[in-house]
Amino acid sequence: VMSTCDTCGGRGEVQSVQRSFLGQVMTSRPCPVCRGFGEVITDPCQQCGGDGRVRERRTITVKIPAGVGDGMRVRLAGEGEVGPGGGPAGDLFVEVEELPHERFVRDGADLHCNVEVPMTAAALGTVIELETLDGTEHVTVEPGTQPGTEHVLSGRGLPKLRSNGRVSGHGDLHVHLDVQVPTKLDDEQTELLRKLATMRGEEQPEPTVTANGNGQRQGLFSRFKSFGHR
Repeated sequence: VMSTCDTCGGRGEVQSVQRSFLGQVMTSRPCPVCRGFGEVITDPCQQCGGDGRVRERRTITVKIPAGVGDGMRVRLAGEGEVGPGGGPAGDLFVEVEELPHERFVRDGADLHCNVEVPMTAAALGTVIELETLDGTEHVTVEPGTQPGTEHVLSGRGLPKLRSNGRVSGHGDLHVHLDVQVPTKLDDEQTELLRKLATMRGEEQPEPTVTANGNGQRQGLFSRFKSFGHR
Protein backbone atom coordinates (compact mmCIF):
# COMPACT_ATOMS: atom_id res chain seq x y z
CA VAL A 1 0.00 0.00 0.00
CA MET A 2 1.39 3.38 -1.04
CA SER A 3 0.75 6.68 0.70
CA THR A 4 1.88 10.26 0.20
CA CYS A 5 5.16 11.06 1.86
CA ASP A 6 4.59 13.39 4.84
CA THR A 7 8.13 14.77 4.72
CA CYS A 8 7.95 16.23 1.20
CA GLY A 9 4.17 16.31 0.75
CA GLY A 10 4.39 14.13 -2.36
CA ARG A 11 6.78 16.45 -4.22
CA GLY A 12 9.73 14.04 -3.95
CA GLU A 13 12.10 16.78 -2.87
CA VAL A 14 12.72 18.95 0.13
CA GLN A 15 13.97 22.50 0.22
CA SER A 16 16.33 24.21 2.62
CA VAL A 17 17.35 27.81 3.11
CA GLN A 18 20.93 28.84 3.77
CA ARG A 19 22.16 32.30 4.68
CA SER A 20 25.24 33.76 3.00
CA PHE A 21 26.77 37.18 2.47
CA LEU A 22 24.66 37.32 -0.72
CA GLY A 23 21.47 36.75 1.21
CA GLN A 24 19.27 33.68 1.51
CA VAL A 25 19.92 30.78 -0.88
CA MET A 26 17.25 28.13 -1.33
CA THR A 27 18.36 24.65 -2.46
CA SER A 28 16.40 21.50 -3.29
CA ARG A 29 17.44 17.88 -2.84
CA PRO A 30 15.69 14.49 -3.11
CA CYS A 31 13.55 13.63 -0.13
CA PRO A 32 15.54 11.33 2.19
CA VAL A 33 12.39 9.47 3.25
CA CYS A 34 10.75 8.59 -0.09
CA ARG A 35 14.01 8.93 -2.10
CA GLY A 36 12.38 11.23 -4.62
CA PHE A 37 9.32 9.06 -5.40
CA GLY A 38 6.87 11.23 -3.46
CA GLU A 39 5.24 8.16 -1.94
CA VAL A 40 6.18 5.72 0.79
CA ILE A 41 5.21 2.10 1.31
CA THR A 42 3.18 1.84 4.50
CA ASP A 43 3.49 -1.96 4.72
CA PRO A 44 6.82 -2.84 3.01
CA CYS A 45 7.76 -6.36 1.94
CA GLN A 46 9.82 -8.00 4.65
CA GLN A 47 11.98 -9.80 2.08
CA CYS A 48 13.12 -6.76 0.06
CA GLY A 49 12.32 -3.98 2.52
CA GLY A 50 10.17 -2.23 -0.09
CA ASP A 51 13.07 -1.86 -2.53
CA GLY A 52 11.36 -4.12 -5.07
CA ARG A 53 14.45 -6.30 -5.65
CA VAL A 54 16.37 -9.02 -3.83
CA ARG A 55 19.87 -10.41 -4.24
CA GLU A 56 20.30 -13.87 -5.65
CA ARG A 57 22.86 -15.91 -7.56
CA ARG A 58 22.18 -17.26 -11.02
CA THR A 59 24.15 -18.92 -13.79
CA ILE A 60 24.07 -17.49 -17.30
CA THR A 61 25.62 -18.61 -20.58
CA VAL A 62 28.12 -16.23 -22.16
CA LYS A 63 28.97 -16.53 -25.85
CA ILE A 64 32.65 -15.69 -26.37
CA PRO A 65 33.29 -14.55 -29.97
CA ALA A 66 36.10 -16.17 -31.94
CA GLY A 67 39.32 -14.15 -31.85
CA VAL A 68 38.66 -12.45 -28.52
CA GLY A 69 41.82 -11.45 -26.65
CA ASP A 70 42.98 -11.10 -23.08
CA GLY A 71 41.40 -8.14 -21.29
CA MET A 72 38.57 -7.69 -23.78
CA ARG A 73 35.06 -7.25 -22.39
CA VAL A 74 31.90 -8.94 -23.59
CA ARG A 75 28.72 -6.91 -22.99
CA LEU A 76 25.52 -8.71 -22.06
CA ALA A 77 22.63 -6.25 -22.41
CA GLY A 78 20.01 -6.39 -19.66
CA GLU A 79 21.86 -9.02 -17.61
CA GLY A 80 23.00 -6.65 -14.86
CA GLU A 81 21.21 -5.63 -11.67
CA VAL A 82 17.62 -4.45 -11.90
CA GLY A 83 16.84 -0.89 -10.95
CA PRO A 84 15.04 0.05 -7.72
CA GLY A 85 11.27 0.14 -7.76
CA GLY A 86 11.02 -2.13 -10.79
CA GLY A 87 13.42 -0.08 -12.89
CA PRO A 88 15.14 -1.53 -15.98
CA ALA A 89 18.12 -3.83 -15.55
CA GLY A 90 21.62 -2.69 -16.36
CA ASP A 91 24.23 -4.48 -18.45
CA LEU A 92 26.72 -7.14 -17.43
CA PHE A 93 30.32 -6.87 -18.66
CA VAL A 94 32.41 -10.04 -18.68
CA GLU A 95 36.17 -9.51 -18.88
CA VAL A 96 38.08 -12.24 -20.71
CA GLU A 97 41.19 -13.73 -19.13
CA GLU A 98 43.22 -15.62 -21.72
CA LEU A 99 45.06 -18.72 -20.52
CA PRO A 100 48.32 -19.77 -22.21
CA HIS A 101 48.14 -22.66 -24.67
CA GLU A 102 50.32 -25.72 -24.22
CA ARG A 103 51.66 -25.57 -27.80
CA PHE A 104 50.95 -22.18 -29.34
CA VAL A 105 52.07 -18.67 -28.45
CA ARG A 106 49.78 -15.86 -29.58
CA ASP A 107 50.86 -12.63 -31.28
CA GLY A 108 47.65 -10.81 -32.15
CA ALA A 109 45.91 -13.03 -34.68
CA ASP A 110 49.13 -14.94 -35.50
CA LEU A 111 50.23 -18.09 -33.72
CA HIS A 112 53.76 -19.41 -33.16
CA CYS A 113 54.84 -22.92 -32.28
CA ASN A 114 58.15 -24.72 -31.90
CA VAL A 115 58.63 -28.13 -33.57
CA GLU A 116 61.62 -30.28 -32.68
CA VAL A 117 63.08 -32.43 -35.48
CA PRO A 118 66.05 -34.82 -35.24
CA MET A 119 69.31 -33.86 -36.87
CA THR A 120 68.99 -36.73 -39.35
CA ALA A 121 65.51 -35.66 -40.41
CA ALA A 122 66.72 -32.07 -40.92
CA ALA A 123 69.62 -33.32 -43.04
CA LEU A 124 67.68 -35.85 -45.13
CA GLY A 125 64.32 -34.08 -45.25
CA THR A 126 60.94 -35.36 -44.07
CA VAL A 127 57.26 -34.50 -43.76
CA ILE A 128 55.81 -33.91 -40.30
CA GLU A 129 52.18 -33.86 -39.23
CA LEU A 130 51.18 -30.84 -37.18
CA GLU A 131 47.92 -30.54 -35.27
CA THR A 132 46.62 -27.01 -35.73
CA LEU A 133 43.43 -25.39 -34.45
CA ASP A 134 41.79 -26.29 -37.77
CA GLY A 135 42.99 -29.88 -38.11
CA THR A 136 46.11 -31.71 -39.24
CA GLU A 137 48.57 -29.96 -41.54
CA HIS A 138 51.61 -31.48 -43.28
CA VAL A 139 54.83 -29.46 -43.03
CA THR A 140 57.62 -30.34 -45.44
CA VAL A 141 61.12 -30.27 -43.98
CA GLU A 142 63.52 -29.78 -46.87
CA PRO A 143 66.87 -31.64 -46.90
CA GLY A 144 69.53 -29.55 -45.21
CA THR A 145 67.06 -27.59 -43.07
CA GLN A 146 68.89 -25.34 -40.60
CA PRO A 147 67.95 -24.62 -36.97
CA GLY A 148 65.51 -21.74 -36.67
CA THR A 149 63.96 -22.28 -40.10
CA GLU A 150 60.43 -20.89 -40.17
CA HIS A 151 57.43 -22.21 -42.10
CA VAL A 152 54.35 -20.00 -42.37
CA LEU A 153 50.96 -21.67 -42.72
CA SER A 154 48.76 -18.93 -44.13
CA GLY A 155 45.33 -18.51 -42.56
CA ARG A 156 45.93 -21.10 -39.83
CA GLY A 157 46.05 -18.58 -37.01
CA LEU A 158 43.24 -17.00 -35.01
CA PRO A 159 40.28 -15.06 -36.41
CA LYS A 160 40.82 -11.32 -36.73
CA LEU A 161 38.08 -9.77 -34.61
CA ARG A 162 36.93 -6.25 -35.48
CA SER A 163 35.58 -3.73 -33.00
CA ASN A 164 32.04 -4.40 -34.29
CA GLY A 165 32.35 -8.10 -33.41
CA ARG A 166 32.78 -9.31 -36.98
CA VAL A 167 35.60 -11.53 -38.20
CA SER A 168 37.79 -10.25 -41.05
CA GLY A 169 40.07 -13.09 -42.07
CA HIS A 170 42.53 -15.15 -40.07
CA GLY A 171 46.12 -14.79 -38.94
CA ASP A 172 48.98 -17.12 -39.84
CA LEU A 173 50.63 -20.00 -38.01
CA HIS A 174 54.42 -19.68 -37.78
CA VAL A 175 56.20 -23.02 -37.37
CA HIS A 176 59.75 -22.72 -36.03
CA LEU A 177 61.94 -25.79 -36.57
CA ASP A 178 64.34 -26.67 -33.78
CA VAL A 179 66.97 -29.17 -34.96
CA GLN A 180 67.91 -31.55 -32.13
CA VAL A 181 71.52 -32.78 -31.95
CA PRO A 182 71.85 -36.19 -30.25
CA THR A 183 73.66 -36.14 -26.92
CA LYS A 184 74.02 -39.89 -26.36
CA LEU A 185 75.39 -42.20 -29.04
CA ASP A 186 76.30 -45.86 -28.88
CA ASP A 187 79.50 -47.18 -30.43
CA GLU A 188 77.94 -48.02 -33.79
CA GLN A 189 76.25 -44.62 -34.12
CA THR A 190 79.47 -42.86 -33.14
CA GLU A 191 81.42 -44.80 -35.78
CA LEU A 192 78.85 -43.93 -38.45
CA LEU A 193 79.06 -40.23 -37.63
CA ARG A 194 82.86 -40.37 -37.73
CA LYS A 195 82.72 -41.95 -41.15
CA LEU A 196 80.33 -39.24 -42.31
CA ALA A 197 82.63 -36.53 -40.92
CA THR A 198 85.56 -38.13 -42.74
CA MET A 199 83.65 -38.30 -46.02
CA ARG A 200 82.74 -34.62 -45.67
CA GLY A 201 86.21 -33.57 -44.57
CA GLU A 202 84.94 -32.36 -41.23
CA GLU A 203 87.19 -34.25 -38.82
CA GLN A 204 88.74 -30.92 -37.82
CA PRO A 205 86.16 -28.34 -38.95
CA GLU A 206 87.07 -24.70 -39.25
CA PRO A 207 84.48 -22.68 -37.26
CA THR A 208 82.80 -19.74 -38.93
CA VAL A 209 82.75 -16.72 -36.62
CA THR A 210 80.23 -13.92 -37.19
CA ALA A 211 79.33 -10.82 -35.22
CA ASN A 212 75.68 -11.75 -34.68
CA GLY A 213 75.90 -15.51 -34.50
CA ASN A 214 72.41 -16.86 -35.05
CA GLY A 215 70.90 -13.44 -34.49
CA GLN A 216 69.56 -13.18 -38.03
CA ARG A 217 67.21 -16.08 -37.32
CA GLN A 218 65.95 -14.82 -34.00
CA GLY A 219 62.47 -13.57 -34.62
CA LEU A 220 59.45 -13.10 -32.43
CA PHE A 221 59.16 -16.70 -31.34
CA SER A 222 62.79 -16.77 -30.18
CA ARG A 223 62.03 -13.84 -27.92
CA PHE A 224 59.03 -15.71 -26.57
CA LYS A 225 61.25 -18.69 -25.80
CA SER A 226 63.65 -16.43 -23.90
CA PHE A 227 60.75 -15.53 -21.60
CA GLY A 228 60.11 -19.16 -20.80
CA HIS A 229 57.29 -19.86 -23.30
CA ARG A 230 57.22 -23.16 -25.15
